[in-house]
Amino acid sequence: MIVQKFPSTLSAKKARIADIISILSQIYPDVKIQLEHENPFELLVATILSAQCTDARVNIVTKDLFAKYKIPSDYLIVDVEELEQDIFSTGFYKAKARNIRGACKMIIEDFGGEVPQTMDNLLKLPGVGRKTANVILGHCFDTPGIVVDTHVIRISNLLGFVNTSDAVKIEYELMKLIPKELWVIFAHYFINHGRNTCIARRPKCTICEIAHLCPSAHI
Repeated sequence: MIVQKFPSTLSAKKARIADIISILSQIYPDVKIQLEHENPFELLVATILSAQCTDARVNIVTKDLFAKYKIPSDYLIVDVEELEQDIFSTGFYKAKARNIRGACKMIIEDFGGEVPQTMDNLLKLPGVGRKTANVILGHCFDTPGIVVDTHVIRISNLLGFVNTSDAVKIEYELMKLIPKELWVIFAHYFINHGRNTCIARRPKCTICEIAHLCPSAHI
């Protein structure tokens, strides 16, 4: 393994991540959010379900779920055991059902039946952290944010832009390096690259198109 060193100044990091984003944008020109939804409320539910679960599995579950549950009150009028069965295959179904029902109750009682449109208010909802909030804000309310998932955490560290597993610290560090207009799309580049090339435990460094810009590349 050859460890390359890159300048660590802010300007150098900005230039290198700009080159990386440019390359990834050509490799993944049509990236978009994978969770299927038609409105902010559906995206909220889908994102809660996506914890420790693949987007593909969530989409299978929500196809029937969203046909059955249309509005927040629908999730509250059924027995919790019924909801748990409906989302069982996404894993951690008891906690997810509890969070979904808690979020629905708060949306009805505190936010007039609508998904809140600010980070502060979204974070009040059960089951919603900064990752989920940024997903909703960026894709539904045109409020840019950087979604930090496991792929973004891993690849940001491998590329030497951060040296922490703290998602919030990574989010703020990347915000310094990436133009605001790219915050939403950026995460999709890293997520797709993490799924296809920079795979955890078996990265394909020899065919990676950004290996020459990566200090951790096995070249």
